[in-house]
Amino acid sequence: MTTVYLIGTSCTPFGKHPQRSFADLAREAYLGVLADAGLASSDAAVIEQAWFGNCGMGQWGQGGIRGQVCFTPLVEEGLFPERVPMINVEGGCATASFAFHGAVKDVLSGQAQVSLAIGVEKLVSPDDPARVPAIFATAIDQLEPERWHSYYARAGEAAGKPFETAANRTVYMDTYAMQAAWHMKTHGTTQRQIATGAAKNHHHGSLNPLAQYRFELTVDEVLADREVSWPLTRAMCSPLGDGAAAALVCSEAALVHFPPAARSRAVKVRASELSGGKYRRLDEPGLSRIAAEKAYARAGLAPTDIDLVELHDATSFSEIYQLEMLRLAPEGRGGPFVESGATALGGRLPVNLSGGLVSKGHPIGATGLSMIYETCLQLRGEAGARQAKSAAIGLVENGGGVMGFDEAACAVHILEKDR
Repeated sequence: MTTVYLIGTSCTPFGKHPQRSFADLAREAYLGVLADAGLASSDAAVIEQAWFGNCGMGQWGQGGIRGQVCFTPLVEEGLFPERVPMINVEGGCATASFAFHGAVKDVLSGQAQVSLAIGVEKLVSPDDPARVPAIFATAIDQLEPERWHSYYARAGEAAGKPFETAANRTVYMDTYAMQAAWHMKTHGTTQRQIATGAAKNHHHGSLNPLAQYRFELTVDEVLADREVSWPLTRAMCSPLGDGAAAALVCSEAALVHFPPAARSRAVKVRASELSGGKYRRLDEPGLSRIAAEKAYARAGLAPTDIDLVELHDATSFSEIYQLEMLRLAPEGRGGPFVESGATALGGRLPVNLSGGLVSKGHPIGATGLSMIYETCLQLRGEAGARQAKSAAIGLVENGGGVMGFDEAACAVHILEKDR
Protein backbone atom coordinates (compact mmCIF):
# COMPACT_ATOMS: atom_id res chain seq x y z
CA MET A 1 0.00 0.00 0.00
CA THR A 2 1.12 3.56 -0.71
CA THR A 3 2.67 5.35 2.27
CA VAL A 4 1.49 8.91 2.87
CA TYR A 5 3.82 11.38 4.54
CA LEU A 6 3.12 14.65 6.26
CA ILE A 7 5.93 16.78 4.92
CA GLY A 8 4.77 20.15 6.22
CA THR A 9 2.36 21.64 8.75
CA SER A 10 1.55 25.13 9.97
CA CYS A 11 -0.83 26.98 12.25
CA THR A 12 -1.53 30.65 12.90
CA PRO A 13 -2.04 31.99 16.41
CA PHE A 14 -5.65 31.40 17.45
CA GLY A 15 -7.59 34.29 18.96
CA LYS A 16 -9.74 37.29 18.22
CA HIS A 17 -8.46 38.88 15.01
CA PRO A 18 -11.33 41.09 13.78
CA GLN A 19 -9.04 43.12 11.50
CA ARG A 20 -7.71 40.08 9.66
CA SER A 21 -9.54 38.70 6.61
CA PHE A 22 -10.05 35.09 5.58
CA ALA A 23 -7.48 35.65 2.83
CA ASP A 24 -4.95 37.06 5.33
CA LEU A 25 -5.26 33.99 7.53
CA ALA A 26 -5.11 31.63 4.54
CA ARG A 27 -1.94 33.34 3.30
CA GLU A 28 -0.20 32.95 6.65
CA ALA A 29 -1.08 29.27 6.97
CA TYR A 30 -0.16 28.50 3.35
CA LEU A 31 3.22 30.28 3.41
CA GLY A 32 3.88 28.63 6.77
CA VAL A 33 3.31 25.15 5.42
CA LEU A 34 5.61 25.82 2.45
CA ALA A 35 8.35 26.98 4.79
CA ASP A 36 7.88 23.96 7.07
CA ALA A 37 8.24 21.65 4.07
CA GLY A 38 11.44 23.43 3.03
CA LEU A 39 9.88 24.86 -0.13
CA ALA A 40 10.33 28.30 -1.67
CA SER A 41 7.30 29.77 -3.43
CA SER A 42 9.01 28.89 -6.71
CA ASP A 43 8.85 25.22 -5.65
CA ALA A 44 5.08 25.29 -5.01
CA ALA A 45 4.38 23.84 -8.46
CA VAL A 46 4.77 20.39 -6.86
CA ILE A 47 1.29 20.87 -5.35
CA GLU A 48 -1.21 19.11 -7.59
CA GLN A 49 -4.40 19.37 -5.56
CA ALA A 50 -5.80 21.48 -2.71
CA TRP A 51 -8.64 21.10 -0.20
CA PHE A 52 -10.01 24.21 1.48
CA GLY A 53 -12.03 23.92 4.68
CA ASN A 54 -14.31 26.66 5.99
CA CYS A 55 -17.72 26.98 7.66
CA GLY A 56 -18.45 30.67 8.09
CA MET A 57 -17.42 32.59 5.02
CA GLY A 58 -20.94 32.42 3.62
CA GLN A 59 -22.06 34.75 6.42
CA TRP A 60 -19.63 37.32 5.00
CA GLY A 61 -21.27 36.90 1.59
CA GLN A 62 -18.99 34.29 0.01
CA GLY A 63 -21.00 31.09 -0.06
CA GLY A 64 -19.12 29.28 -2.83
CA ILE A 65 -15.60 29.05 -4.31
CA ARG A 66 -14.27 30.12 -0.93
CA GLY A 67 -10.80 28.69 -1.34
CA GLN A 68 -10.42 29.98 -4.86
CA VAL A 69 -11.31 33.50 -3.70
CA CYS A 70 -8.82 33.38 -0.81
CA PHE A 71 -6.05 32.02 -3.03
CA THR A 72 -6.53 34.35 -6.00
CA PRO A 73 -3.99 36.90 -4.68
CA LEU A 74 -1.49 34.10 -4.04
CA VAL A 75 -1.89 32.84 -7.62
CA GLU A 76 -1.54 36.34 -9.03
CA GLU A 77 1.64 36.90 -7.02
CA GLY A 78 3.14 33.62 -8.21
CA LEU A 79 3.05 32.10 -4.72
CA PHE A 80 0.53 29.35 -5.53
CA PRO A 81 0.59 27.46 -8.83
CA GLU A 82 -1.96 28.28 -11.50
CA ARG A 83 -4.66 25.81 -12.55
CA VAL A 84 -4.44 23.70 -9.39
CA PRO A 85 -7.91 22.35 -8.59
CA MET A 86 -9.22 23.34 -5.16
CA ILE A 87 -12.11 21.54 -3.49
CA ASN A 88 -14.11 23.39 -0.85
CA VAL A 89 -15.29 21.28 2.09
CA GLU A 90 -17.54 21.92 5.07
CA GLY A 91 -18.30 19.54 7.92
CA GLY A 92 -18.94 21.60 11.01
CA CYS A 93 -16.14 21.38 13.55
CA ALA A 94 -14.62 18.46 11.58
CA THR A 95 -14.17 20.58 8.45
CA ALA A 96 -10.37 20.74 8.50
CA SER A 97 -10.18 17.01 9.18
CA PHE A 98 -12.28 16.45 6.06
CA ALA A 99 -9.79 18.56 4.10
CA PHE A 100 -6.90 16.51 5.49
CA HIS A 101 -8.68 13.25 4.71
CA GLY A 102 -9.21 14.41 1.12
CA ALA A 103 -5.54 15.24 0.69
CA VAL A 104 -4.51 11.87 2.11
CA LYS A 105 -6.89 10.08 -0.27
CA ASP A 106 -5.38 12.00 -3.20
CA VAL A 107 -2.03 10.42 -2.45
CA LEU A 108 -3.41 6.98 -1.59
CA SER A 109 -5.32 6.87 -4.87
CA GLY A 110 -2.30 7.95 -6.90
CA GLN A 111 -4.18 10.90 -8.39
CA ALA A 112 -1.70 13.31 -6.81
CA GLN A 113 1.80 12.97 -5.42
CA VAL A 114 1.54 16.14 -3.34
CA SER A 115 -1.72 17.56 -1.93
CA LEU A 116 -2.51 20.53 0.30
CA ALA A 117 -5.13 20.73 3.06
CA ILE A 118 -5.98 24.07 4.65
CA GLY A 119 -8.65 25.21 7.09
CA VAL A 120 -9.56 28.84 7.73
CA GLU A 121 -12.16 30.37 10.05
CA LYS A 122 -13.38 33.65 11.50
CA LEU A 123 -15.85 33.56 14.39
CA VAL A 124 -15.25 37.07 15.70
CA SER A 125 -17.53 39.65 14.07
CA PRO A 126 -17.86 42.86 16.12
CA ASP A 127 -19.48 44.72 13.20
CA ASP A 128 -22.24 42.12 12.83
CA PRO A 129 -22.54 39.80 15.87
CA ALA A 130 -25.51 37.96 14.30
CA ARG A 131 -23.09 36.25 11.93
CA VAL A 132 -21.76 33.99 14.67
CA PRO A 133 -25.00 32.21 15.69
CA ALA A 134 -25.83 31.94 11.99
CA ILE A 135 -22.58 30.04 11.41
CA PHE A 136 -23.27 27.64 14.27
CA ALA A 137 -26.87 27.11 13.15
CA THR A 138 -25.58 25.33 10.04
CA ALA A 139 -24.29 22.48 12.24
CA ILE A 140 -27.73 21.18 13.24
CA ASP A 141 -30.84 20.23 11.27
CA GLN A 142 -32.70 23.41 10.33
CA LEU A 143 -35.18 21.69 7.99
CA GLU A 144 -36.80 19.48 10.64
CA PRO A 145 -35.87 21.01 14.01
CA GLU A 146 -38.78 19.26 15.68
CA ARG A 147 -36.78 16.01 15.29
CA TRP A 148 -34.02 17.09 17.66
CA HIS A 149 -36.33 19.08 19.93
CA SER A 150 -38.36 15.95 20.70
CA TYR A 151 -35.22 13.78 20.90
CA TYR A 152 -33.60 16.06 23.50
CA ALA A 153 -36.84 16.39 25.45
CA ARG A 154 -37.01 12.60 25.85
CA ALA A 155 -33.29 12.30 26.57
CA GLY A 156 -33.48 15.02 29.22
CA GLU A 157 -35.74 12.80 31.29
CA ALA A 158 -33.22 9.95 31.13
CA ALA A 159 -30.28 12.25 31.87
CA GLY A 160 -31.98 13.97 34.77
CA LYS A 161 -31.37 17.33 33.12
CA PRO A 162 -34.33 18.82 31.21
CA PHE A 163 -33.65 20.23 27.76
CA GLU A 164 -34.19 23.99 27.76
CA THR A 165 -33.87 26.64 25.08
CA ALA A 166 -33.55 30.40 25.49
CA ALA A 167 -32.02 33.36 23.70
CA ASN A 168 -29.04 33.41 26.06
CA ARG A 169 -28.31 29.68 25.71
CA THR A 170 -26.53 27.55 23.12
CA VAL A 171 -28.01 24.20 22.18
CA TYR A 172 -24.53 22.75 21.67
CA MET A 173 -23.32 23.38 25.21
CA ASP A 174 -26.69 22.21 26.54
CA THR A 175 -26.41 18.89 24.71
CA TYR A 176 -22.88 18.35 26.01
CA ALA A 177 -24.15 19.19 29.49
CA MET A 178 -26.98 16.66 29.17
CA GLN A 179 -24.50 13.96 28.19
CA ALA A 180 -22.28 14.91 31.12
CA ALA A 181 -25.25 14.74 33.49
CA TRP A 182 -26.17 11.28 32.20
CA HIS A 183 -22.55 10.11 32.58
CA MET A 184 -22.46 11.44 36.14
CA LYS A 185 -25.76 9.74 36.97
CA THR A 186 -24.75 6.44 35.33
CA HIS A 187 -21.04 6.12 36.08
CA GLY A 188 -20.42 8.37 39.07
CA THR A 189 -18.36 10.90 37.14
CA THR A 190 -17.99 14.13 39.11
CA GLN A 191 -17.97 17.78 38.17
CA ARG A 192 -14.54 18.01 39.78
CA GLN A 193 -13.17 15.38 37.39
CA ILE A 194 -14.42 17.46 34.46
CA ALA A 195 -12.79 20.53 36.03
CA THR A 196 -9.52 18.63 36.45
CA GLY A 197 -9.36 18.08 32.70
CA ALA A 198 -10.10 21.75 32.06
CA ALA A 199 -7.40 22.94 34.48
CA LYS A 200 -4.92 20.51 32.95
CA ASN A 201 -5.58 21.83 29.45
CA HIS A 202 -5.35 25.44 30.57
CA HIS A 203 -1.90 24.57 31.90
CA HIS A 204 -0.96 23.02 28.56
CA GLY A 205 -2.31 26.06 26.74
CA SER A 206 -0.19 28.37 28.89
CA LEU A 207 2.84 26.65 27.32
CA ASN A 208 1.59 27.03 23.73
CA PRO A 209 2.55 30.33 22.06
CA LEU A 210 -0.27 29.90 19.50
CA ALA A 211 -3.05 29.30 22.05
CA GLN A 212 -5.95 31.73 22.43
CA TYR A 213 -5.89 31.40 26.23
CA ARG A 214 -2.41 31.38 27.74
CA PHE A 215 -3.31 31.52 31.41
CA GLU A 216 -3.52 28.81 34.04
CA LEU A 217 -6.55 27.95 36.15
CA THR A 218 -6.78 25.76 39.21
CA VAL A 219 -9.49 23.13 39.52
CA ASP A 220 -11.30 25.31 42.05
CA GLU A 221 -11.11 28.32 39.75
CA VAL A 222 -12.62 26.26 36.93
CA LEU A 223 -15.46 25.19 39.22
CA ALA A 224 -16.05 28.77 40.40
CA ASP A 225 -16.28 30.21 36.89
CA ARG A 226 -19.62 31.32 35.43
CA GLU A 227 -22.03 28.47 34.80
CA VAL A 228 -22.87 27.91 31.14
CA SER A 229 -25.05 24.84 31.51
CA TRP A 230 -24.68 22.67 34.61
CA PRO A 231 -22.32 20.91 35.17
CA LEU A 232 -20.30 22.96 32.67
CA THR A 233 -18.70 26.28 33.55
CA ARG A 234 -17.22 28.75 31.10
CA ALA A 235 -13.67 27.49 31.73
CA MET A 236 -14.80 24.02 30.60
CA CYS A 237 -16.04 25.32 27.22
CA SER A 238 -14.16 26.31 24.07
CA PRO A 239 -14.05 30.02 23.17
CA LEU A 240 -14.83 31.83 19.92
CA GLY A 241 -11.81 32.76 17.83
CA ASP A 242 -10.18 33.10 14.42
CA GLY A 243 -7.32 31.19 12.85
CA ALA A 244 -6.00 28.93 10.11
CA ALA A 245 -3.92 25.77 9.83
CA ALA A 246 -2.55 23.70 6.97
CA ALA A 247 -0.82 20.43 6.09
CA LEU A 248 1.06 19.24 3.03
CA VAL A 249 1.06 15.51 2.32
CA CYS A 250 3.05 13.56 -0.24
CA SER A 251 3.77 10.08 -1.51
CA GLU A 252 6.93 8.12 -0.80
CA ALA A 253 8.00 8.70 -4.40
CA ALA A 254 7.60 12.47 -4.00
CA LEU A 255 9.27 12.54 -0.59
CA VAL A 256 12.74 12.06 -2.07
CA HIS A 257 12.44 15.37 -3.94
CA PHE A 258 12.01 17.44 -0.78
CA PRO A 259 15.05 18.93 0.99
CA PRO A 260 16.88 16.54 3.35
CA ALA A 261 15.97 18.62 6.41
CA ALA A 262 12.28 18.33 5.55
CA ARG A 263 12.54 14.60 4.84
CA SER A 264 14.14 14.01 8.23
CA ARG A 265 11.08 15.57 9.89
CA ALA A 266 8.45 13.74 7.82
CA VAL A 267 5.64 12.01 9.71
CA LYS A 268 3.79 8.95 8.42
CA VAL A 269 0.01 8.95 8.12
CA ARG A 270 -0.86 5.49 9.38
CA ALA A 271 -4.63 5.99 9.16
CA SER A 272 -7.27 8.58 8.30
CA GLU A 273 -10.79 7.29 8.86
CA LEU A 274 -14.27 8.81 9.02
CA SER A 275 -17.62 7.82 10.49
CA GLY A 276 -21.14 9.26 10.35
CA GLY A 277 -23.53 10.19 13.14
CA LYS A 278 -27.05 9.11 14.00
CA TYR A 279 -29.68 9.73 16.67
CA ARG A 280 -28.28 7.18 19.10
CA ARG A 281 -29.38 6.08 22.55
CA LEU A 282 -27.57 7.66 25.49
CA ASP A 283 -26.14 4.26 26.44
CA GLU A 284 -25.00 3.47 22.88
CA PRO A 285 -21.36 4.11 21.83
CA GLY A 286 -20.84 7.20 19.72
CA LEU A 287 -19.53 7.55 16.19
CA SER A 288 -15.95 8.20 17.31
CA ARG A 289 -15.82 4.57 18.51
CA ILE A 290 -16.51 3.48 14.91
CA ALA A 291 -13.92 5.84 13.39
CA ALA A 292 -11.33 4.77 15.97
CA GLU A 293 -11.85 1.07 15.37
CA LYS A 294 -11.48 1.63 11.63
CA ALA A 295 -8.30 3.63 12.22
CA TYR A 296 -6.77 1.02 14.51
CA ALA A 297 -7.54 -1.69 11.95
CA ARG A 298 -6.13 0.37 9.08
CA ALA A 299 -2.94 1.10 10.99
CA GLY A 300 -2.59 -2.41 12.41
CA LEU A 301 -2.37 -0.95 15.90
CA ALA A 302 -4.13 -1.28 19.25
CA PRO A 303 -5.19 1.48 21.67
CA THR A 304 -2.25 0.54 23.88
CA ASP A 305 0.13 1.58 21.08
CA ILE A 306 -0.95 5.23 21.26
CA ASP A 307 1.52 7.58 22.97
CA LEU A 308 -0.40 10.86 22.88
CA VAL A 309 -3.78 12.22 21.80
CA GLU A 310 -5.31 15.42 20.47
CA LEU A 311 -9.07 15.12 20.81
CA HIS A 312 -12.12 17.29 20.35
CA ASP A 313 -12.84 18.82 23.75
CA ALA A 314 -15.42 21.43 22.78
CA THR A 315 -16.22 20.95 26.46
CA SER A 316 -14.00 19.31 29.05
CA PHE A 317 -16.54 16.55 29.53
CA SER A 318 -15.76 15.55 25.94
CA GLU A 319 -12.23 14.54 26.95
CA ILE A 320 -13.62 12.06 29.46
CA TYR A 321 -16.16 10.70 26.99
CA GLN A 322 -13.88 10.51 23.97
CA LEU A 323 -11.15 8.69 25.86
CA GLU A 324 -13.71 5.97 26.53
CA MET A 325 -14.94 5.94 22.91
CA LEU A 326 -11.36 5.66 21.65
CA ARG A 327 -10.83 2.70 24.04
CA LEU A 328 -8.06 4.62 25.80
CA ALA A 329 -9.91 4.55 29.12
CA PRO A 330 -12.32 1.87 30.40
CA GLU A 331 -16.02 2.46 29.75
CA GLY A 332 -17.41 4.73 32.43
CA ARG A 333 -13.97 5.37 33.94
CA GLY A 334 -12.82 8.33 31.89
CA GLY A 335 -13.36 10.66 34.84
CA PRO A 336 -11.03 8.86 37.27
CA PHE A 337 -8.54 8.37 34.42
CA VAL A 338 -8.30 12.13 33.82
CA GLU A 339 -8.32 12.87 37.56
CA SER A 340 -5.37 10.50 38.08
CA GLY A 341 -3.06 12.77 36.05
CA ALA A 342 -2.54 10.17 33.33
CA THR A 343 -3.54 12.65 30.61
CA ALA A 344 -1.34 15.53 31.80
CA LEU A 345 2.09 16.48 30.47
CA GLY A 346 4.40 13.83 31.89
CA GLY A 347 1.51 11.39 32.37
CA ARG A 348 1.10 7.96 30.85
CA LEU A 349 -1.08 9.21 27.97
CA PRO A 350 -0.79 12.98 27.45
CA VAL A 351 -3.98 14.43 25.99
CA ASN A 352 -4.36 17.84 24.32
CA LEU A 353 -0.86 19.10 24.93
CA SER A 354 -1.81 22.03 22.69
CA GLY A 355 -4.25 23.16 25.36
CA GLY A 356 -7.16 21.53 23.56
CA LEU A 357 -10.12 23.45 22.24
CA VAL A 358 -10.86 24.94 25.67
CA SER A 359 -7.50 26.73 25.81
CA LYS A 360 -5.86 26.62 22.38
CA GLY A 361 -9.14 27.80 20.85
CA HIS A 362 -11.65 26.49 18.35
CA PRO A 363 -12.00 28.38 15.05
CA ILE A 364 -14.13 25.58 13.73
CA GLY A 365 -12.97 25.38 10.10
CA ALA A 366 -9.32 25.24 11.17
CA THR A 367 -9.45 23.10 14.31
CA GLY A 368 -8.82 19.67 12.80
CA LEU A 369 -5.63 20.76 11.07
CA SER A 370 -4.41 22.56 14.18
CA MET A 371 -4.64 19.17 15.91
CA ILE A 372 -2.56 17.62 13.13
CA TYR A 373 -0.05 20.45 13.56
CA GLU A 374 0.32 19.85 17.31
CA THR A 375 0.67 16.09 16.89
CA CYS A 376 3.38 16.60 14.26
CA LEU A 377 5.28 18.94 16.57
CA GLN A 378 5.15 16.33 19.32
CA LEU A 379 6.27 13.45 17.09
CA ARG A 380 9.12 15.55 15.72
CA GLY A 381 10.21 16.56 19.22
CA GLU A 382 9.64 20.25 18.47
CA ALA A 383 6.98 21.20 21.05
CA GLY A 384 9.28 22.96 23.50
CA ALA A 385 8.07 23.28 27.08
CA ARG A 386 5.05 21.05 26.46
CA GLN A 387 6.99 18.28 24.71
CA ALA A 388 5.92 14.72 25.53
CA LYS A 389 8.70 12.23 26.16
CA SER A 390 9.41 9.45 23.66
CA ALA A 391 6.25 9.97 21.62
CA ALA A 392 6.21 7.82 18.48
CA ILE A 393 2.50 7.40 17.67
CA GLY A 394 -0.20 10.05 18.01
CA LEU A 395 -3.95 9.91 17.54
CA VAL A 396 -6.19 12.81 16.49
CA GLU A 397 -9.99 12.75 16.98
CA ASN A 398 -12.20 15.53 15.61
CA GLY A 399 -16.00 15.61 15.40
CA GLY A 400 -18.32 18.06 13.70
CA GLY A 401 -21.99 18.97 13.56
CA VAL A 402 -24.70 17.66 15.85
CA MET A 403 -27.01 14.72 15.31
CA GLY A 404 -28.68 14.01 18.61
CA PHE A 405 -25.87 13.09 20.99
CA ASP A 406 -23.57 12.16 18.13
CA GLU A 407 -21.65 14.55 15.99
CA ALA A 408 -22.78 14.42 12.38
CA ALA A 409 -19.31 13.28 11.32
CA CYS A 410 -16.06 12.22 12.96
CA ALA A 411 -12.48 11.80 11.81
CA VAL A 412 -9.72 9.80 13.49
CA HIS A 413 -6.15 10.02 12.21
CA ILE A 414 -3.14 8.08 13.43
CA LEU A 415 0.31 9.57 12.81
CA GLU A 416 3.70 7.99 13.40
CA LYS A 417 7.18 9.38 13.82
CA ASP A 418 9.15 8.25 10.77
CA ARG A 419 12.74 8.76 11.87
